[in-house]
Formats: sequence, C-alpha cells, structure tokens
Amino acid sequence: MWLRASCDLTFDITVATPFILMLRPRSGANQWVSREEYKIEPVVPVFEFTDGYGNLCQRLVAPPGRFSVHTQADMMVADGVDRAPGAPFVEVQNLPDSVLCYLLPSRYCESDHFNEMATEITSGQLLGYDQVSAIEAWLRGAFSYVPGSTSATLSAVEVNARQVGICRDLAHLGIALCRSLSIPARMVVGYLHQLDPMDLHAWFEAYVGGRWYTFDATQPALRGGYVALGYGRDAADVAVFNQFGPPSFATAQAVRVERLHD
Repeated sequence: MWLRASCDLTFDITVATPFILMLRPRSGANQWVSREEYKIEPVVPVFEFTDGYGNLCQRLVAPPGRFSVHTQADMMVADGVDRAPGAPFVEVQNLPDSVLCYLLPSRYCESDHFNEMATEITSGQLLGYDQVSAIEAWLRGAFSYVPGSTSATLSAVEVNARQVGICRDLAHLGIALCRSLSIPARMVVGYLHQLDPMDLHAWFEAYVGGRWYTFDATQPALRGGYVALGYGRDAADVAVFNQFGPPSFATAQAVRVERLHD
C-alpha cells in the first residue's frame, strides 16, 4: 500500500539549543520512500549522519524563539506483516555480528531479570518464532494498553510492576523477555496507518529464522501499514528528537498517516 506520513513539531526555544532529530524514513526491505519534504523554520544549517544502527539523523542548533519542524514522506509499504510460525531459534554462535548487540541488557530492557518469567511464558513452544509469538500474546492479554497512561520512559521491570502502559512500555518488556531467552530483539519507532489515537508508534522486532520479524502487543492483530523511522536497543536509541541544554519540550505535535493510491 502507498502511505503519506507526516509529523509537525513546534518548540519555544529560550537559548540556542543543539538538537539531534530522527525523522527521515529510509528505504529498505519493507518500505520504499518515493518522495520527501523536510522543512525547518527558521532555516538553520543542518548536517545529516547515519548512526550506529543505520538510522538517518539530522544535527542542528535551534535559535531562540519559535522553532518548527515539518516532515512528510510518501512511501510504499507492505500490505501485511510477515508471520512465520515454526521459524527456528538461531544459536548465538551463528548470529550475524550486527545482531549481537540486541542480545544484551540495555538501559530500559533489563533482560537479565526475566529468564524465569520468560521460560514460564514460553513453556511448550518451539524455540524461536513461536516463543516470541507466545510473549506477544501474553503481553496482549496480561497488560492494558492505554495511550497517554505514562509520560516518563519506564524500564521493563517498572512496566511489569504496573501492568499498564503505552506502546513503548510494552515493547520494552517484550524485548527484555526475548533477550532473556537469547533471542535478539530491538525497538522500532515510526508510524502505523489507522493507529487510534494517531501518534508516533513503537513496536519490537525479533531475530529468528535468519531475519527480523515484527511483533506488536498493542494491536489486536497485526496488519500492514508500519513505517519505520528508527531502530535501536530501546527508547534511548530511537528518540525522534534529542535536545541538549535547558529543556525545550514540544509545545505542539501533530502526526498524520493517510493511504494514497494503490
């Protein structure tokens, strides 16, 4: 399907503030970007780089006053999400080097705390994809997905104690559970067509059967329409904007995803 996704951010800046943005989707196996807009007001020099996870990032210094960012992209994405019941577990010694970092505990995914819990959740499942599918189903049934229920970024341990959270929270716990079973897992941030309420979205991917597969416990069933902006170990790696200096919170944010021609 063809989608047009856009994001508008507005800030009130008190002093010149360095920003790192992550708002450009890049073409890959599951999406192809055909057109982009990227507007910054007032206009300032912008320098782009690719971070250690392959994400397109932009560096700039926002001047004092009202500062706004507008991005829009037209892209073709998959009509559905690949599922692969029975896809096998990949032994650690056979994993690609680039995947190994997604096995380790990280700031918001304390996977070393969850081995016993993950083993219980996945009991009786074939090693690999079926284990992750069981984790996704358990999260969907045991936790309440309530958009706006948390503002602070919570770790997997904190999410597990609360039993309620937003998309980022459920992704953190899913990632931690996978890693505790030596299944590489990473966070993805981006857009989802027909997300309700519409906003930026987060989900997770697990590496089984020699490739990455999408999992999302916030949705009753997986469907097409996912657009990835960034990949990382957890939310610390995939913030759509980081600012340095006195806090400058977004005073306005608007996200839109619409379906175009097929």
